[in-house]
Amino acid sequence: MLWPDLRYLHCMDALQRIDALRAELHAHNHKYYVLAEPSISDREFDALLEELTQLEAAHPEAYDANSPTQRVGGDLTDKFEKVPHRHAMLSLSNSYNAEEVAQWAERVQASLPGEDVEFVMELKYDGVAISLWYEERALVRALTRGDGAVGEDVRTNVATIRTVPLKLLPGAPAALEIRGEIFFPWDAFNALNALRRESGEQEFANPRNTAAGTLKLQDSRLVADRPLDCMLYNVDGGAMQALGIDRHSEAVERTGTWGFKPPQGRSLEVTTSVDGIMAFVAHWDKARHNLNFAIDGIVIKVNRYNHQKRLGNTAKSPRWALAYKFETERARTELVDVKYQVGRTGAVTPVADLDPVQLGGTTVQHASLHNADQIAKLDLRIGDMVFVEKGGEIIPKIVGVDREAAHAEGLFAPPSLVFPSACPECGSTLERVEGEAQHYCVNFADCPAQVRGRIEHFISRKAMNVDGLGKETVAQLVDAGLLRDVADLYALSADQLLPLERMAQKSVDNLLVSLAESKAVPFERVLFALGIRHVGETVAKLLAGSLGSFEKVAQASVEEVVALEGIGPVIAESVVSHFADPAFREMVARLVAAGIQTEVVEEAPLGDALEGEVVVVSGVFTTMSRDEAKSAVTAHGGRLVGSISSKTTMVLAGDNMGPSKLAKAEKLGIPIVDEDTFLARIQS
Repeated sequence: MLWPDLRYLHCMDALQRIDALRAELHAHNHKYYVLAEPSISDREFDALLEELTQLEAAHPEAYDANSPTQRVGGDLTDKFEKVPHRHAMLSLSNSYNAEEVAQWAERVQASLPGEDVEFVMELKYDGVAISLWYEERALVRALTRGDGAVGEDVRTNVATIRTVPLKLLPGAPAALEIRGEIFFPWDAFNALNALRRESGEQEFANPRNTAAGTLKLQDSRLVADRPLDCMLYNVDGGAMQALGIDRHSEAVERTGTWGFKPPQGRSLEVTTSVDGIMAFVAHWDKARHNLNFAIDGIVIKVNRYNHQKRLGNTAKSPRWALAYKFETERARTELVDVKYQVGRTGAVTPVADLDPVQLGGTTVQHASLHNADQIAKLDLRIGDMVFVEKGGEIIPKIVGVDREAAHAEGLFAPPSLVFPSACPECGSTLERVEGEAQHYCVNFADCPAQVRGRIEHFISRKAMNVDGLGKETVAQLVDAGLLRDVADLYALSADQLLPLERMAQKSVDNLLVSLAESKAVPFERVLFALGIRHVGETVAKLLAGSLGSFEKVAQASVEEVVALEGIGPVIAESVVSHFADPAFREMVARLVAAGIQTEVVEEAPLGDALEGEVVVVSGVFTTMSRDEAKSAVTAHGGRLVGSISSKTTMVLAGDNMGPSKLAKAEKLGIPIVDEDTFLARIQS
C-alpha cells in the first residue's frame, strides 16, 4: 500500500487556507471600505491578514499580485508603461444652461425617431479618469486617460485605493473594463494640507490636481499614505448586454454586487424629460456643498446601450452624453485689510480680511492672496471691491477687482498694496529665494512667530505628543523668555510654570510627566518634530530608515541624501543646510543631552552576509515582494539606496528592471545580482 506524502498534503492544506483567507479578506475589505458595514473588528481583520502574510511567506509559489497583502507593494518605477485603450477615452461636450440641454435632447430624439428615450443623470466627479481592466476577475491594468488613445498603466498605485477591488466578487464577469474617477475626499485633502503646513511645505491647491499628481508618484507607499477614493461612471456596454443588462443605470447598480462602490443617495437618477434633467441639476447645484468630494457638474447620458450605439460618437465626444457644468462660485465684497502671517519656517503669507459675504453655503471673511506676485498682479488697494471664488479651492481666493467700483484715481485714492520688506513679527529683513514665490523672514532663531510655530509643531500629536501645552501657554513661555527653541522645553521646571495663567499644580505635574515620556518617542518622529523645511512624516521615516541616527543625518552630503529612496534635491538641500547651521546643531545637541531618541532602534539582524554593501533594489521578484526584498537587504547588514551611483556596490535586479538603471549599472561596472543568487547569498 502506498502512503500519501504528508508534506504534499500539508502543502495542499496551506494553499487551500491561503485561497480561503484571500477570499474572506477581500469580502471584509468590501464590507468595510465600500459598504461601511464591517462585520468583524479591526483586531480580527489584522489577525487574518497576519496569518495570510505568514502563509504566503512560507509558500512563495502561491504569490498573487492581487492578494490583500499586496495592496501596497512599495514598488518604485522610473516610468509607467504606455498602453493603448481598447476604446478611446473621449471627452464630453459641455453645456451651461437649460436651453443647451434641451437642444441636445432634441437632437438625440431626432436621431431616434418614434422611440422612448431615457436619460440617466450622474455626478461629474472632479478627479482623474481611470480605466480598470479585469481578467479572470483580477485587476490587471489601470490606465489613465492620457491623450484619449493611449494611457499610462498606474495599476501599482491604484491598487492602494481600498475602494478599488483587486478581485471581483463572485457573480462578476470574468473579463471586464470599467471606468471611473479617482478623487481626493475633502477631509483627507484637508488633513494632508494640515500636515504640509506643519512641515513648512507649500499646500496643495485643490483635490483634483493633487489626485492627478499622486497617481504619478513613483513610490506606491507614498500613494497609500494619501487616502484616495474611486467612483465608477462607465461599464463596458458589450459585456453588460452579454449578461442581459441593457441599461447603463442597471449596470452601475449591478457593479455594487461585484465589489465596487455604488452611487450614493440621489447621485444617479433616470428621467424621460428635460424638466427631470434640470430638476436633478437644481438639486445638486445646492446639495454638492454637503458632499465629501468635489463635483463640477453633472453628466447626462442616454440610458439604453442600443441607443448609445446607434447615436455613436464624434471625433472628440460621444453624441449620447453631455456634461452640464456648474458656474464657478463667486461673490463680490470689500477688501478691508491685508495681514501677513509668519509660519514656523519663516514663510510670510498674505491673507485678505473681507467684509463678510456668503459663498458656497458658508460665510467668508478671509481669502488667500498667496504671495507678492498675486498682490501685484491684482493691483490691490484697501477698500477695493473684489471678486472671491471658491471653486475647487479649500481657502477662498481673490480672483479679480471690480474696476468699475474701484477707487477713482486722484488725490484721495489709496496707494497700491506693496508686499512688506520687513517681517511683521520681528522687523527682520525678508528674503525671496530665487525660483520660489514666497518671502521668508531670515531671523530663524529669534523671530517670535517662528519660535512659537516650531514649538507648537514639536509638541504636536504626530511629533513628540506633549500634552498640557496650548498655544496660549506656548506664547506666554516665549514672551517670558523661557522658551527660545524646542530644546528649552526639557529645561522647564515647576517653579517657572506655576506662575503662568491656567497652570495649577496638577497641570504642571502632568506637563512635566508628558515631557519626560516624550523622550521615548521613536527617532523618525523626533526627526519630523524638528520642523526641517520640506521634511514631513513620510520623508522623516525615509531619512530615519536609511541613515539611522542624528550623527549620520548631520554628516550626510546633498549627494548622499538625494541618493536615498524617495528624496529629491530640494529636500536634500534643506536637510543639509539645517544641519550646517551652528545654531540648529547646538539645539539638537541640547535635545540629545536631554535624552531624546537619537537613532533608530533596530531589531537584531538576521545575518551579516551583506555587511558593507550599498544596494539598489529594482524590478519584480518571483518569491518575494519588493518590500520583502528590501527588508532582507537591511536584515542582513546591507544599506538601501534609491538610485545608482558610483557608491552603489550591488543591484538586486528582478524582472522588468528599468532599462535606464540597467544601463547605468553596467556603465559603472556595478554587480547585478538576480533573485536566486541573492537568496543563496543571504541563506548561506
